[in-house]
Amino acid sequence: MAAVFLVTLYEYSPLFYIALVSVCFLVTSALVLGWFGLGVPVILRNSEETESSTRVLKKRMRQVKNPFGLEISNPAAASVTRGVTLTPDCLEDCVLTCYWGCNVQKLHEALQKHVYCFRIKTPQALEDALYNEYLYKQQYFIKKNDKAEKYCQLPEDAQVVDFGPVPRARYPLVALLTLADEEDREIYDIIAMVAVIHVPDESYRLSCRILYQYLLLAQGQYHDLKQLFMSANSPAPSSSDTFPGESSTDRGLLEKAGLPGDEPELQEENSRDCVVCQNGPVNWVLLPCRHTCLCDGCIKYFQQCPMCRQFVQESFPLCSKKEQDEDESTRV
Repeated sequence: MAAVFLVTLYEYSPLFYIALVSVCFLVTSALVLGWFGLGVPVILRNSEETESSTRVLKKRMRQVKNPFGLEISNPAAASVTRGVTLTPDCLEDCVLTCYWGCNVQKLHEALQKHVYCFRIKTPQALEDALYNEYLYKQQYFIKKNDKAEKYCQLPEDAQVVDFGPVPRARYPLVALLTLADEEDREIYDIIAMVAVIHVPDESYRLSCRILYQYLLLAQGQYHDLKQLFMSANSPAPSSSDTFPGESSTDRGLLEKAGLPGDEPELQEENSRDCVVCQNGPVNWVLLPCRHTCLCDGCIKYFQQCPMCRQFVQESFPLCSKKEQDEDESTRV
């Protein structure tokens, strides 16, 4: 009915028709602006150009001290037959226990037992939870702040040259760090660290690296330690910088096995400035992508990560404003 009326009106007087439609448009616009004000909602909005109407949730952080540190020395030279060199860096006296050929299923069952049954505070507790499902064990006592390298190798009589094709039933190497002094276990929230390490062998020559790191808490939880991706101005490493024998086929096999692939390496640089304003220091970690690329001033403007465009679900600061000011004053 309304369409017939408009057609008849247009045939009778086109100018009157245009005037009527214009008045209706102005009245509708006035009603919309009067209801919402100038902040009219939009469906799509460029997060770089204007402040987001929906704030990204800021994750509440609880600061704890991790007494354990572990690195692989010279990973290019490591293999199942030649062994691997580990460098622990601990704040207290600790015990480093290395388990070669640890059963994958039993290890994850042991982590669940730490949550529900008993706490893994000592190497013996982990071995009981594993039901001794490993091939060989080596143990070292680590003095406080001692960074001496520890060499781990399977004995020759073990006659192990590889751990078979993927998916594997055993991890090549699992390193456990526990506090040596029982009194220290009452001081720290983190009482143990489990590191799953890939070691190259004859059937799987992907370079030696830490696949997973789990921090075990005294209260019964455990956290999966993740790597942060810092913004860097230096170019990405070329293919010639990779370790010998590492190919796309190896990385594909690693992904099929459910293990982390070749994640981007952190690039060292003298200044880590915000990728947006290039002025403020990088301070905010975006989740779940784990890119650390925004300063305190720019974090409020983004719902998507400016580096990978993934939507940000949560974020947290690396340090407080007070800590930043203290750091700047110290450098001055």
